[in-house]
Amino acid sequence: MKRDIIIALACCLLAVGCSEKKGNTTKNPIKVKTQLLSPGFVDNAQTYVGIVEEREATAVSFTSMGVVKRVLVSDGQAVGRGQLIAEIDDTQARNVLSGAEAQMTQANDALQRYQMLHDNGSLPEVQWVEIQSKVAQAKSQLEVARKNLADCRLTAPVSGIIGRKQVGVGETAMPSQAVVSILDISTVKVKVAIPEAEIGSINANTPSAVKVEAIDREYQGGRIEKGVQADALTHTYDVRINVINSERKLLPGMVASVKFMTDGSQAISGRMLPVTAVQKKADGSLFVWTVDGDSTAHRATVTISGTTGNYVSISSGLNIGQRVVTEGYQKLSENTKVVF
Repeated sequence: MKRDIIIALACCLLAVGCSEKKGNTTKNPIKVKTQLLSPGFVDNAQTYVGIVEEREATAVSFTSMGVVKRVLVSDGQAVGRGQLIAEIDDTQARNVLSGAEAQMTQANDALQRYQMLHDNGSLPEVQWVEIQSKVAQAKSQLEVARKNLADCRLTAPVSGIIGRKQVGVGETAMPSQAVVSILDISTVKVKVAIPEAEIGSINANTPSAVKVEAIDREYQGGRIEKGVQADALTHTYDVRINVINSERKLLPGMVASVKFMTDGSQAISGRMLPVTAVQKKADGSLFVWTVDGDSTAHRATVTISGTTGNYVSISSGLNIGQRVVTEGYQKLSENTKVVF
């Protein structure tokens, strides 16, 4: 009797243990990626890679040779027209100016002394002409000396930003050697290489969109400058898109993604989903996996009205705002718990 009671208790405990184990067995939620269904716009326009360029670059240089005494700007600094940029040693120029001023004074004194003789008629006309010529020569030399002294100071001929400083203090600047370059970036140009088979669809007024990942900004392209000579190796033509850069955020050298809305481009609007989110049943009908508020997955039969690129337009079966699984649906079944 005692033995039978022990066996019965053991069976009860085993049954309870198995029941608890079974009750604690749950599946982990499946990780998926989802997208809220919303009105959208997708186009299949070709995307190109472009490089941002300055609207215009001005190389600024001294007109004479000299040792650089001061450089008053740095790379990336904004400068205005007429602002002092750099100076070279002006010792020699000042000495030349002093000599020219002395010659000018001497010539004016001679002119005053001989003026009286000329007025009295006692000075030959030839000698009077010679004196006047010396005054004119002295004046010309004085103006040249003043210009040379002024040229020891380098000022900005235009407004813009300093692109690169190429000569430092203590170095000898040569005539026409660029000291700095001034870039005009109030409007920039985005240069794109277009294959010869596609260049015909682009004209000066073709709409374009320019996106720059470095600053996470998108701009509407303006007038297009279209090249007419192809690269001998790549058989591509350079086009440049003018883009207004009022905030000065676009800088030369930045990489841009450029899209042209040419005549061959198509666009559709509606309830857009990636093509890969739509599955097909054995009977040929289409469905997607949706996620309810309790994070469970359910099949939803849909119909599509069109396909553009990697997107489809949903015409029925879903409502705006529904959450649709776009990745990770391979392991789903009805009422599967998901996380996203």
